[in-house]
This record gives sequence, structure tokens and C-alpha cells, in this order.
Amino acid sequence: MKQPLPEVLDALKSGIALSRDWYKFDLHKLDLQNVNLSHAQLIGANLSDTNCSRASLQNADLRGANLSDANLDGANLESACLYRADLRGLNLHGANLTDAKLQRALFDDRTIWPEGFAYKSVGAIGPGANLNGADLNTANLRYVDLRGANLLGAYLGGADLTGANLQGVRLSSADLRRAYLTGASLRKARLNGVNLAGADLRAADLTDVEFDRFESIAGADFSHVQGLTAAQRSQLLGHSSQELDTWNSFTRRTTRASLENARAVNLP
Repeated sequence: MKQPLPEVLDALKSGIALSRDWYKFDLHKLDLQNVNLSHAQLIGANLSDTNCSRASLQNADLRGANLSDANLDGANLESACLYRADLRGLNLHGANLTDAKLQRALFDDRTIWPEGFAYKSVGAIGPGANLNGADLNTANLRYVDLRGANLLGAYLGGADLTGANLQGVRLSSADLRRAYLTGASLRKARLNGVNLAGADLRAADLTDVEFDRFESIAGADFSHVQGLTAAQRSQLLGHSSQELDTWNSFTRRTTRASLENARAVNLP
């Protein structure tokens, strides 16, 4: 991360517009109230814990920026690009988000949105988000909070959902081929018709999970999963030998062997 020069910060604070390239600059914890960063290139910049209240960020490029726990109360983010930005714990109260691009941005239950803003339907990722049919292939979603989100028919092939909170998520007909779900919580998730081919579910919590069938479990690793009932395990073992005897390319274990391991862990 690069540090801005003191004279640059002084210019910003005096209200001078600096629509320059701030690629991966470290602006962590700075006081940038009322600054003018319209059209600035802030790709990958660190703005965590920064006070940007009432700042102008109109048309700013904030792709992949870290805005966690920052204060953008009353900021102007009209037409700003926040693709894949980290908005967890961010204060956006009173901010102008007209035409802002928020696809794949991460938020959590601490993010404060402008009153009346339909944040669940803008393509951002967080609790209760509406992401039906979303293309999230290979996305880095480690430890993300997606409680109660709608991901019907979503594409999550190769996505890293290690340790993610997926409680109550609707994933019916989603594509989770070769996804990493190690240690993820899938309590009460709906998984009917999901494709789990090659997925890594080691130590995932499947308590009260709902499924009638899977499109495929070929190569899925269920080692040490929690909460899988005897009836559900039996149903999974009813899949074809071709699926059950497929190796997981990452864990080097067959689906059948992983289910036998799960049985040893969860049954008396």
C-alpha cells in the first residue's frame, strides 16, 4: 500500500478536486471529511475506518476498495463503481447512491444503508441478499455472512465459501461444482437440485438442511459433516456407484468413503 504525500492530503482537505490515480493507496483512518474525490481512481485502496462524511466520490472508481467500518455519512457516491468493494460495517446513512454499481460488494448486518435504499436487490453480497441466478463462479466468499439470502439457480462453481454463514440460504438448483464449503454453516439451508459434484464439504454444518435430491454428488467430500441424519446419509448413499466412487480431486477421497466417515462421526 502507498501512502499519500502530506501536501496531497492538505490539498484534498482544502477542497481542491484531485481526480488522480489512487490505486491501492492507504487512506486508513484518515480524516477526509468533505474532500473532493470525484472521478478519482481508488481501485483496491484502503479506506477502512476512514472518515469520508459528506465527501464527493461521484463517478469514483472504488473497485475492490476496503471501506470496512468507514464513515460515508452524507457522501455523494452517484455513479461510483463499488464492484467487489468491502462495505462491512460501513456507514452510508444519508449517502447518495444513485446509479452506484454495487455488484459483488460485501456487506453485513453492521452496514448502515440510506433510508429506503433497496440494498438487497443491487447485486451486493450479504445477509438476505437477492442473488437468484447470480454469476459468482470462483468468487472469494470466505467467511461471508449470507444468512437468509436467495441464491436460487446461482452459479457458484469453484467459489471459496470456507467458513461462510449460509444459514437458511435458498440454494435450490444452484451450481456448486468444485466449491469450497469447508466448515461452512448450512443450517436450515434449502439445497434441492443443487449440483455438488467435486464440492468440498468437510466439517460443514448440515443441521436441518433440506433436500429431496441433488443433481450430482460425484466427488463431493462429506467428511466430518455435522447434523446429517441417518436417513439423509442413506439417501445420499443411494446415488449411483459412478457418483459415489468418484474421487474428489482436491481431498483425494471418494464420496462413498467420505459418507462412511460422516457416519462414524455422527452416529452413536
